[in-house]
Amino acid sequence: MRTALLTTTAAIFLAAPGPVLADPLGDAIAGDQRSAENRSRDDWRHPRETLEFFGFAPDQTVVELWPGGGWYTEILAPALRGQGKLVLATLGEAEPDSYRTRSHRQFVAKLESDPATYGEATMVDFWPPESTSLGAPATADMVVTFRNTHSMLRRDQLDTFLEAAFAVLKPGGTLGIVQHRADPGADAKDAARTGYVPEALVVEKATAAGFVLSGSSEINANPKDTKDYPEGVWTLPPGYRLGDKDRAKYAAIGESDRMTLRFSKP
Repeated sequence: MRTALLTTTAAIFLAAPGPVLADPLGDAIAGDQRSAENRSRDDWRHPRETLEFFGFAPDQTVVELWPGGGWYTEILAPALRGQGKLVLATLGEAEPDSYRTRSHRQFVAKLESDPATYGEATMVDFWPPESTSLGAPATADMVVTFRNTHSMLRRDQLDTFLEAAFAVLKPGGTLGIVQHRADPGADAKDAARTGYVPEALVVEKATAAGFVLSGSSEINANPKDTKDYPEGVWTLPPGYRLGDKDRAKYAAIGESDRMTLRFSKP
C-alpha cells in the first residue's frame, strides 16, 4: 500500500505547479491555500517571525519533520515553490488502522488535493528505528520541527532525529525547533508525557549531536501558561481536550509557552 500511495502522490505532485510568489513568505502566509482555522493561530504561532528567525530563504532546501496536519506546510510549500525545495518527513505507514497510517494518509490526501500548492514537494518516511534518514547527506539548508520534540523524547527517538538532522544538513545549515516549554528543572520524562520539554535538555541533546546553539527567541513565549493542566498541553487551545469545561479559562490563557531555538551545523 505504501509504495502505491507514494507513487500516485509523486505523479500528482509533478502536475500543475503554481507561480512563484513576489514576496514568497508573506504571500504564502496570506495565501488562500491556508485554512481559516490555521490562519486563526497566527497570533500565537508567529509564522513569519519564526521562519525569519530561523533564517528562512525561498531558495533553500528545507526539511520539515512530522508536519502533522500541515500547518506550516501550507506556508513552506508555496514559499519555496519555483526556487527552493521542500522535503516532508512524515510518519510513514504501519498497521492499517494505526495512528501513524491514518495520519500519513490524511496528510497525503491534503497534498494530493492541491497540486498547485504542493506539486513540488517530496516526501520521506522518518520513524526510528524503522526509518532513520531525512535525506542524502549534506543536501539540506534547514531542518525544522514544530511541537514534536515531546513525542520524540517519549519514544526515545530524539537522539536519532538530531543525528539525522545533522547528517542531512550542509555545513552552516540550520536546525529550527519550536517546542512546548517545561519549567526549568522539570523531570524530562514526566514533562514530556504532558507535552512539555525542558529547554535546557533540548540544548544539551542538540549540542551532543554536534550542533551549536546560534540563537534563542521568545517569539512564541506565553507567560500565562502554568503548565499544570488535567490533560497536559492539549487542555489549551487549539486542542481543548476538556471540551467545554472551563473553555473560557483556557482560551484566555491561549496556546502554550514555547521555546524557539536555532542551531547551526559547524
